[in-house]
Amino acid sequence: MKSKNIRFETKEESNARRLAEFLALSPHERFMLFLKGCSQAEGDAEAPHEKKDNFILERPHGVRR
Repeated sequence: MKSKNIRFETKEESNARRLAEFLALSPHERFMLFLKGCSQAEGDAEAPHEKKDNFILERPHGVRR
């Protein structure tokens, strides 16, 4: 179960925590989590949609930093 708290930890600590949380799940829960990940990954493979109504800042010509 995901917590909404902000964690300040190293990548190694985060990976160890996530592994421990995953291994604490039952085999059925692990399989369901795997299926959920697969279904989310399929949505990522779609072509990106063109965004509309973007707010774009442009520097006027001749203006330098």
